[in-house]
Amino acid sequence: MIYKVYAISSLTKNYIYVGFSTELEVRLNRHNKGLNKTTASYAPFRLIYSEVVGTSREEARFREKYWKSGTGKRKLRILRDELD
Repeated sequence: MIYKVYAISSLTKNYIYVGFSTELEVRLNRHNKGLNKTTASYAPFRLIYSEVVGTSREEARFREKYWKSGTGKRKLRILRDELD
């Protein structure tokens, strides 16, 4: 399995969610349908970033932690704002 780390931005609120998945399209659909408890109240979303991290869940978790950190979130906010 190939893991991808991704970041999505709410279209209605100032909220960025970072996660990882082996099925990115399926995961994005679940977020947008409100099927994820953490993100349901922030839907709908758009994908603002994704990266392939390999076949290791541990490696994906490591990269996810980076993007959830202060530095990572600042970079994602800049990226989101550039897309607007």
